[in-house]
Amino acid sequence: MTKKIPLLIDTDPGVDDALALLMAFNDDRHDVVGLTIAAGNVGLRHTVRNALKLCEVAGRDDVPVFAGTPEPLLHPAPDAGYVHGQDGFGDIGYPPPARSAETEHAALAILRLSHEHAGRLLLVALGPLTNIALALKLDPTLPQRVARFVVMGGAVTGHGNITPAAEFNFYFDPEAAHLVFQAFGRIDLADWEATIAHGLHHERVAEWLRADSPRARFYAGISEKTRLWSIDRRGDHWYAADAVAMAFALAPEGALEVAERPVAIELQGAHTRGASVVDWRRESGRPDSAHILLKYDQDRFEGLIRAALAAG
Repeated sequence: MTKKIPLLIDTDPGVDDALALLMAFNDDRHDVVGLTIAAGNVGLRHTVRNALKLCEVAGRDDVPVFAGTPEPLLHPAPDAGYVHGQDGFGDIGYPPPARSAETEHAALAILRLSHEHAGRLLLVALGPLTNIALALKLDPTLPQRVARFVVMGGAVTGHGNITPAAEFNFYFDPEAAHLVFQAFGRIDLADWEATIAHGLHHERVAEWLRADSPRARFYAGISEKTRLWSIDRRGDHWYAADAVAMAFALAPEGALEVAERPVAIELQGAHTRGASVVDWRRESGRPDSAHILLKYDQDRFEGLIRAALAAG
């Protein structure tokens, strides 16, 4: 019998993070060995609490949760509470989780788990890259032990979702993103523009969320605010960025089109701070550093979501 792939998820839950986590919990080819928690969508106090609650709802209290850094490496950044709710989970007032996070810091947990699963670890980053950047500063050899690294972030042709040029995760902590892209020789990147290309029709999502399962009921509650916000701002489709990245991570065979290019993170631009700069024509001579997801099998993507929600 083939051993399950160890999966470590760095995340800032967040409604779309929650959907991605449910997808990971539901996948029988992977073993979620930990959740390392960042600030991002909302503050760290909320993101840790949300991760613990989601584990509880999904019946996965076996998955350890590690709190990370409460702020970006250098500069303050706005959160996305206006999209996800001020608590990150739709402000529904859910009962608090029964357990607490582990005492080990997220950056230290990343390094320890990379040693325990050296050469096999699938690392997936769904939020700002602060925890992973800190881990790299503590131990620059981390990339040598990671078998595959999937990142949700960036906007590869400059169509941002928090500024005209930048995607939220990279804009929240561009210095961290810069350090991570400098350190890893290959990153599998699912960006905001891939998210837009794989929208979920609101009526179809609503149908899935009517399923008679604890996961679907809980997710229907926490996602209502952001889905209504999306209908008002973005039209017929809802965009779940972290779910796209998780599909790419769990089932890479579903990728129909991928581009390999060098990617750098802009740190100084007055209008472009946090932008992901893709060297599409390879003018710099630098090696390709990112495998950029351009197209994923939509039916496979939606099937993974339905299964995660126990929606048939």
